[in-house]
Amino acid sequence: MLSGTLGLMIGLGWDSGFFAGLIRSVIIGLVAMLAFGLFEQWPRRLPSWLARWALQVLCVAIAIPVAAYGIYVASTADGAPPFWKDSDRMGGFAMFTIMGLLIAPWAALAALVRQKEALAREQALRFDLDRSELERQALDARLHLLQAQVAPHFLFNTLANVQALVDAGSPRAAAVLRSLVAYLRAAVPRLHEQAMTLGQELQLVQAYLELMHMRIPDRLQFSVQAEPSTLGLHCPPMSLLTLVENAVRHGIDPSEEGGRIDITVHRDEGRCRIRVSDTGVGLRESADGLGTGLWTLRERLRLSFDGAAQLRVMAQMPRGVCAELDIPAREAQR
Repeated sequence: MLSGTLGLMIGLGWDSGFFAGLIRSVIIGLVAMLAFGLFEQWPRRLPSWLARWALQVLCVAIAIPVAAYGIYVASTADGAPPFWKDSDRMGGFAMFTIMGLLIAPWAALAALVRQKEALAREQALRFDLDRSELERQALDARLHLLQAQVAPHFLFNTLANVQALVDAGSPRAAAVLRSLVAYLRAAVPRLHEQAMTLGQELQLVQAYLELMHMRIPDRLQFSVQAEPSTLGLHCPPMSLLTLVENAVRHGIDPSEEGGRIDITVHRDEGRCRIRVSDTGVGLRESADGLGTGLWTLRERLRLSFDGAAQLRVMAQMPRGVCAELDIPAREAQR
């Protein structure tokens, strides 16, 4: 582009003709470009004292008089004296050489600067991509770790309930154990799933509450109400179940008269709002035992929804606890 522009300027005032000046300028520019590109790759290894960019600029500067010399030698007619003996032709050679030496090395330096900037942008983009991939892998690993903590926490609590029935010699122990086995067959394969629908989570919650109702039929009542539009939404595995399990373990179980657990799910302006309320002993009496499960749940929600989920736990009057989960209404990926 630069050599063509200069060629047009030179050609307009060139005595030998417009096209002669234009063609010579373009040829010199092409030779300089070839030198620039050649010494960008060759030789592969340079002495420690010679920088690649310095070699390229030097070779471009050398290519200018060499190309001009070749043009004037090639354009000398047979039998005519050498161009350096013709003052007009020698003046043309000097003009092309001097203009090339004044412009080409600086153009080469400008190209090198642009290359460095492009390389820096490419490296920065690659670094950002690598960092994003590492962050994603770390996120997946952290989610796996948190889910691995949820699995034994839930299983051991449930097995402890069965053990209590066996130790007490309850005739319901065998029926509860059968229900537990059936429930675990459905629940355990889902403990390590990354994606789960709210409908699947509610099925597990329903089965869990039915299992607990068999253990304490006189002290536990429950209801589950969910809008149909919420059943296909994304829900981190065992999240709602953690809230329900806390309500049973820390609200209903410690209460002599038991209580009721109500679960409601509805969709509102791009959000899914889940409410788990119980009429158990209340937050203050059971606060010491809530830490691990709810902390793990909050961390999993933060990682799954990138901080866009909220979990609030509050006391309700006259007694009991209400846990409200507010998450983005995202359709689960199939």
